[in-house]
Amino acid sequence: MTDSLVWLPFDPDLLGDPPAGLRYEVVDPTEHVPDSVAEVEFYVPPYQVGPRVGEVLPRMTGLRVVQTMTAGVDNVRAHIPPGVTLCNGRGIHDTSTAELALTLILSSLRGIPDFVRAQDRASWEPQWRPALADRRVLLVGYGAIGEAVEARLRPFEVEVVRVARTARDGVHPISALPDLLPVADVVVLVVPLTDATRGLVDADFLARMKDDALLVNVARGAVVDTDALVAALASGRIHAAIDVAEPEPMPADHPLWRAPNLLVSPHVGGASSAMWPRAHRLVRDQLHRYAAGEPLANVMSGEY
Repeated sequence: MTDSLVWLPFDPDLLGDPPAGLRYEVVDPTEHVPDSVAEVEFYVPPYQVGPRVGEVLPRMTGLRVVQTMTAGVDNVRAHIPPGVTLCNGRGIHDTSTAELALTLILSSLRGIPDFVRAQDRASWEPQWRPALADRRVLLVGYGAIGEAVEARLRPFEVEVVRVARTARDGVHPISALPDLLPVADVVVLVVPLTDATRGLVDADFLARMKDDALLVNVARGAVVDTDALVAALASGRIHAAIDVAEPEPMPADHPLWRAPNLLVSPHVGGASSAMWPRAHRLVRDQLHRYAAGEPLANVMSGEY
C-alpha cells in the first residue's frame, strides 16, 4: 500500500511512528475539501463529525477504509459507499467513558448535585445518602466499555451482573432482562444503537426496575424512550443519570431539562485527556496494518 493517501484530522507526527510509505494530509472536509479528495484511500474523519461525513465520501472515488474515532458508528454507517471498509474506535473511549459512568453513579447516589446547589446558596445541608457499596449493578451491554466499567466498579464492593445480546460464560442474554431488572440497584446502559436496542428502555423496562433504582445511560439517547423516562422520573420511583439524549444537543424546551431525580452531562463520555493518546495509538496501528496489507481491527462493515 505504498504511496497511498491518508487524510487525518491531526498532525501525523502525533502518531509517533506512522508508516513511512504512506502520504499524509491533515484535512477537515467540513471546512475545506482539497483537490486530492479523489486520491484518498484511508480516511479518519474528525471526532464527532457525525452524519456530515457523508457529504464528502461520494467524492472519495479511491476510498478503501474509513476509520472513525467513535465507538458508535450509527451516524456514519449509512453513508459508507459499497466496498469501503468501516472501522470503529473500539478501545479509544473505554477508559474515559467508564470513568464518567462511575462518576455519574457515585454523584447520583451520594447527592453531589444537591451539594453543589447548596454551595451556590452558601447553605450547609447534610444528607444521608445510599452508598455504592453492597449494591447490585446491572451492566446492559458487555463489550469493551462494559468490561472497563466493571473493572472500575470492582473496588466498590458491588455485585456486577452482565448482560449482552447473547449469553456466554458469566454473561446473561438480553432476553433475561425482565427477570434481572427487579433486583438491580443500578442499571448501566452501554449498548450500541441498533434496530434491536432503539427504544429498549421503554415504559415496561422502567416499570420492572426496582423502587429507588438508578438508571445510567452512557450508550445513545435513542436507546431510551424519552417520554417513558420523563414519566418514570416524575413519579419519583426511580432516578437517572444520562450522558446522552435524543436529540442532541437537547433544546431548551426538552422535557428532560425539567425532570426531577435526574443528572445530565452533555455527551462527554469520551471527552477527556484519556481519549487522544488512545486514538493516536489505534490509528497508528491501523495504518501499519493497512500499509502491510494485514487485516484491520475493529471492522464494522465492508471488505478490505
